[in-house]
Amino acid sequence: MSMQDPIADMLTRIRNAGAAGLKRIALPSSKEKAAIAAVLKEEGFICDFAVSEDGAKRTLGIEIKYYNGKPVIAGLERVSKASCRVYCSCAEIPRVRNGLGIVVLSTPKGILSGRKAKAENVGGEIICRVW
Repeated sequence: MSMQDPIADMLTRIRNAGAAGLKRIALPSSKEKAAIAAVLKEEGFICDFAVSEDGAKRTLGIEIKYYNGKPVIAGLERVSKASCRVYCSCAEIPRVRNGLGIVVLSTPKGILSGRKAKAENVGGEIICRVW
């Protein structure tokens, strides 16, 4: 059976790993997933990530970050879906939890956090919200 939305699968695996108290997860890799993991690391929501290759199969390993025994990522929500894409301009980039969370955007300059997209004056497709 084919996977319809690999990004939503990635976000669900991260959410479930935090709820289960897992330190590390592994999932099938792609350039887009690695870029999203890089944004999460840059913003401090995960400890680290690494892409490993085993022949033709690439795997993305993500190390979940905890603070006082609780996962740093309290919530992950997929915004733009295959059935309904959500776009915003630079001026319309939403704030998440009054600035405590981030929005991950797919822009012409790559996958960026909402803050970085505002600083570079670009808009794009809203991939997800993280808080």
